[in-house]
Amino acid sequence: MTTKLASPTPLRGFQDLLPADMSLRNEVTRRIAGVYQAYGYLPLDTPIAERLTTLKGAGGDETDALIFTLQTPEGQKIGLRFDLTVPFARIVANYHPHRIKLPFRRYHVGPVFRADAPQPEQGRYRQFTQFDIDVAGSEDVSADAEIVAVMCDAMASLTLSPSSDPEEPGYFIRINSRKLVDAALAGLGLTERHVVHHVLRVLDKLDKLPEDEVLKELQTGRVDSSGAFVDGLGLEEGTATALLRFVKIRGWGRRDTLAQLEANLPNTSASAEAVNEMSLLLDHLDALGVEEHAVLLDASLARGLEYYTGIVYEGTLSGSGVGSVIGGGRYDGLVSRFSNERIPAVGASIGLDRLVAGLRTLNIPIVESGQAAVTLVLATDPALQIEASRVAGELRRSGIPTELYTGEAIGKLAKALRYANSRGFSVTVVVGPDELAGGYVSVKDLSRGKEERAQISARETYRAAGRVGQHQVNREDMPRAVMNIIKGVPSDE
Repeated sequence: MTTKLASPTPLRGFQDLLPADMSLRNEVTRRIAGVYQAYGYLPLDTPIAERLTTLKGAGGDETDALIFTLQTPEGQKIGLRFDLTVPFARIVANYHPHRIKLPFRRYHVGPVFRADAPQPEQGRYRQFTQFDIDVAGSEDVSADAEIVAVMCDAMASLTLSPSSDPEEPGYFIRINSRKLVDAALAGLGLTERHVVHHVLRVLDKLDKLPEDEVLKELQTGRVDSSGAFVDGLGLEEGTATALLRFVKIRGWGRRDTLAQLEANLPNTSASAEAVNEMSLLLDHLDALGVEEHAVLLDASLARGLEYYTGIVYEGTLSGSGVGSVIGGGRYDGLVSRFSNERIPAVGASIGLDRLVAGLRTLNIPIVESGQAAVTLVLATDPALQIEASRVAGELRRSGIPTELYTGEAIGKLAKALRYANSRGFSVTVVVGPDELAGGYVSVKDLSRGKEERAQISARETYRAAGRVGQHQVNREDMPRAVMNIIKGVPSDE
């Protein structure tokens, strides 16, 4: 009877990350973490599963529908976290003031889960990785501005430059204020909380849908791409049109855009407060040296999550086709879900999967700071594998990342060297009986040999060139010789 094999493919919406993928992600993570740390943010982690009551209601009804729900062996209902912000709010409420002092800055990288339709081509999965920074305990606008500056520096660490031109690879960040939009809605007679929330949710689709489709959803409804009818919000045509006209205001720069928005707001204290706060944010961005074309004021930006209360922002890779890679804003009420103490907070999240997909689409060269191993140790005889292990240990203790060849071709030098070339090693160290008896090893510069052979056509000459870059060194000199090859120092051969 034949046993039916289990499928080796991952679940729909989930992905396997092979070494090449992880190497790139690790380098991207390392660079961004360096930026976060330079601004004083500290690492933190939380469980991927939370009480369902912790997650439900935090992001609104639409987010609630995306929560993966589970049950513990004791029957307790739990959910997989849908972002890293809600767990951060819980952490602050749980550990302040005994173990956390305000203002508290943290960064957090980890998987989150959303049960929505996956789009792998856009880096959209049901399990994906977010890389967040947040600061709790500050209402000052300088904290909001600094988050934006950190995001700009994070993009710069990946060799990206500011660019809002779809034809030019780079990044740009859009900023807005929920207070500005709320003031405009109030001027149109839209003040009820649930109405405002739904309007913001529809406006958040402006970068995904044509303007006429957004207008339909604000009014009587529309038919989506699947043929399903999407209910409208019931706004009058004049109200919907005026709202769209306001959020589409664009000036010659951040200041000019704000001036035009102010001119179209009702003359109320809420409008004045929103304009003053945004003006102060722009002052801080200027003081921080954030370039004008790196950060744009865009009144159409709403951000769909319900917990945002003030400044919001969203970052995009120009021409990458992966959508937004940065999102965030101020959420002054979220900690209050877990504590009677009011603790304001602001933060931003980088979607690592989308970011990496976008970097690949744009062919942005991310050179790794180092690979797992740059040197491969080979034995020419299986009986010498113990000595090869000893050589590998000596190299590692000298600070040289080293792999010991343990494949099926132990003792078969040609096959082992093909493995070395396929993996991109810089150096091989060969241990054979003659080398062992003479107290030396054969060290081979693989990159030099490859360059020499690339310019040779004659078969015998090509084979002879396989020895180019190879020389014998005394065992005690081995670490220095290998390090010289890695650094590109000419050998004494």
